[in-house]
Amino acid sequence: MKTINPKETKTAEVHALLLGAIAPRPIAFASTVDEEGNVNLSPFSFFNVFSAKPPIVVFSPARRVRDNTGKHTLENVEMTREVVINISNYDIVEQMSLASTEYDKGINEFIKSGLTPEPSVMVRAPRVKGAPVAMECRVNDIISLGPEGGAGNLVICEVLLIHVNENILNEEGKIDPYKLDAVARMGGDYYLRANGDCIFELPKPVRNKGVGVDQLPEHIRNSSILTGNHLARLGNTEVIPTAEEVETFKTDPVVAYTLNKYREDQTQLREELENLGKKLLDDHQVLEAWKVLLMV
Repeated sequence: MKTINPKETKTAEVHALLLGAIAPRPIAFASTVDEEGNVNLSPFSFFNVFSAKPPIVVFSPARRVRDNTGKHTLENVEMTREVVINISNYDIVEQMSLASTEYDKGINEFIKSGLTPEPSVMVRAPRVKGAPVAMECRVNDIISLGPEGGAGNLVICEVLLIHVNENILNEEGKIDPYKLDAVARMGGDYYLRANGDCIFELPKPVRNKGVGVDQLPEHIRNSSILTGNHLARLGNTEVIPTAEEVETFKTDPVVAYTLNKYREDQTQLREELENLGKKLLDDHQVLEAWKVLLMV
């Protein structure tokens, strides 16, 4: 492992390492106005949600590393204490990126990026019409994290209204991640499109009290075929199958074939059963995987 001390490293290098490692990052596509009503629109990937009651989101317009200058967005929220946090998706990602261009103060990024402003209800800044979600916010506090280039400014926003495009909702009224088609920032020029194979489901441990990896039989825990993720999936199971259940499962066609084919070679049989258990885990058939692995 290479060890880096930020105090002994150039800020630009630390900045690149942090952005490369802490990824993907959600993007706050922030629209603001100054006291004269001039509109600004800019994306920030130092962003997340921190509370639901009250609903609080925080983003951070950092001071530029190269020349220690501040962002127009920060100046605007300091003056007006208002902002709209628009959520970008793949449909508008190129336009969002174009809006990040450092245009001179007073230049309207809506016009430059070709995006359409839509009047907000409770704040003066417009929201992005094409955004799947837009949150009108009041700025509760702004916390400066330092005076030097690269220092962030935490803009703590209370969400007053949430606008959601109904086309991204599922039958339960919740946001469907596939329909949202969100984007996120990686390091450098890289982005992530949160769709397709990038999205996967993982049962939350809070829904049940799993036995834990420490309770797995030693031969499973020390397997050279199963990964840590596989072991954790087994450890998230509440009840280990009984010997009777394992014995009954030996009649499964694939299991029976495997047991019969390699019955004269116990080493190969062990490997084949572990591979079958791995495949079942990858297919989210955890109970079946348990039964197979207990045959080893």
